[in-house]
Parts: sequence; C-alpha cells; structure tokens
Amino acid sequence: LLITFPAASQYFLWEKMRLPIGATFCVLTLHFGQWMNRVFNFYYWAWFPVNFTTPGLMIPSAIFLDVMLMMTGSYMFTALFGGMGWSLLFYPSNWTWLAPFHLAVKHPTGPLMS
Repeated sequence: LLITFPAASQYFLWEKMRLPIGATFCVLTLHFGQWMNRVFNFYYWAWFPVNFTTPGLMIPSAIFLDVMLMMTGSYMFTALFGGMGWSLLFYPSNWTWLAPFHLAVKHPTGPLMS
C-alpha cells in the first residue's frame, strides 16, 4: 500500500517532464507531512513522546524505484524489479533508527514468566 502514491507521482513526473524523481519527491513530502503531524498533534497537543510515533523510512526504497525507472525506462520492469526492491529495502532501512531500542533488559526479579 505504501507504493501506490509514489508510483503514481513517478508516472506523472516521468510522462510529463521526463524527471526520474517522482517517487523520491512524493516520499519526501509525505515524510515532511508525517513529521509535522506527529510533532504538532502527538507532542504539542497530546504530550505523547515523539519517538514512539516515528514513521517508517521509505526514502531508500523510493530512490531505488526511481533508479530502476531511469535505468530501464520501462514501467513493467520498474513494477517488477522496483516493487520487489521497494519491499526488500523497507525493513533494513529502518534498522538505523530502531537500533537504539534494541537493548538488553535485565529484570530485577528474574524472568518475566517465573
């Protein structure tokens, strides 16, 4: 579902202006809107910690999708290989901001289910 708007904007920018930056532009504007929503609505309005509401990072996936269109020039190969690359790059690209949360936890009373 994440790929629908970047693919549509990629099609429009490629057909009308021959710019292979449609998916990246769409994802960057989407991230900006998501961060403004999270900061103003969650943090300032509800006082909810912002680091609990971070969006998934889609920028490397969008760059890969644009590069596939630029290299192949075909929508079919971009859909097949770019869509596969989009999904395969989504999870590893989020490791960088998820790494601080992967910490060992020592419970003072022993195992949790004892």
